[in-house]
Amino acid sequence: MSALATLTEPIRSRLQFTFNGQRTGTPQWVEDLADGDDPGFFGPGSAVWAVHGGMSTIPAGVRALLVQALHPGALAGVHDHSRYLEDPLGRLAGTIRWIFTVSYGSKEAATHASNFVTRIHEKVTGSYLDRNGVSHDYAANDPDLLAWVHMAFADSFLAAALAWGAPIPGGADAYVREWATAGELMGVENPPRSYVEMQEQLMAFDRDGVLERTARTDDVVKFIRRPPLFPVLKAGYPVLFDGAVGTLSPRFREILGLRAPHLGSLDLPTRAPAGVMLGGIGALLGAEPAAAKAARVRRARLGIEDPPFVAARRR
Repeated sequence: MSALATLTEPIRSRLQFTFNGQRTGTPQWVEDLADGDDPGFFGPGSAVWAVHGGMSTIPAGVRALLVQALHPGALAGVHDHSRYLEDPLGRLAGTIRWIFTVSYGSKEAATHASNFVTRIHEKVTGSYLDRNGVSHDYAANDPDLLAWVHMAFADSFLAAALAWGAPIPGGADAYVREWATAGELMGVENPPRSYVEMQEQLMAFDRDGVLERTARTDDVVKFIRRPPLFPVLKAGYPVLFDGAVGTLSPRFREILGLRAPHLGSLDLPTRAPAGVMLGGIGALLGAEPAAAKAARVRRARLGIEDPPFVAARRR
């Protein structure tokens, strides 16, 4: 092992464990994505592969958690039924597994994974008090709550990709339209098909008075700001957190009680350092997710060729 590898291997192994629960090797569920008898809902050249295939997914995940925390029903479900405090990495790994299975797996695998999550959500019910002390029932599979979680995810992964990712085939509208398939798999009724439509639906939650900041919100934001990472990863995490916060809309930052980590309209103080950090992580973990490589194996076995412009770009 080279001297450089000796220095970087502890960081690489801890990054890999953080994302998939294994320090070395490829998880079996990733290798299983090479199985299946269809090309999947998405493929090379799709907006979904472009958005989900880069390191921008790391700050995107941070941002998505912050946005989800704006909805007291979503927050109550996590607080009452999730072990995020005791096992945050396990919850992260489970979320990543669903995302990559839907993005890169066969249609059968994506549908099975989504149905599995839906069955788990059937037990996620309860009630919470809003800022005025009024009690509200919640259920993870409630259409409005499903819509909020779907859009919080899509909006965050898109925002991060636009900030740090590669060009998106078809642009923002293509990603929102394509990822609506994932929303439908999870039971979202008529998910947005364009960027503007998604922003309008997100803001409607605020106009209707649903979004709010409570003591529970502050606790979750504090946890996301300083998660229990390996010591070697803690030094760089604030850069990614600030980068994620910098991509939030001013209104969402206001509700969360977060200040913009940059001056005026200049985003370089947070965007550029986060980009450097993500470039370093990409150099350690590889340019393409193992899940995408497994999908290529499945597609090759089925005799499906990459679109010409994708094949040319890979040569």
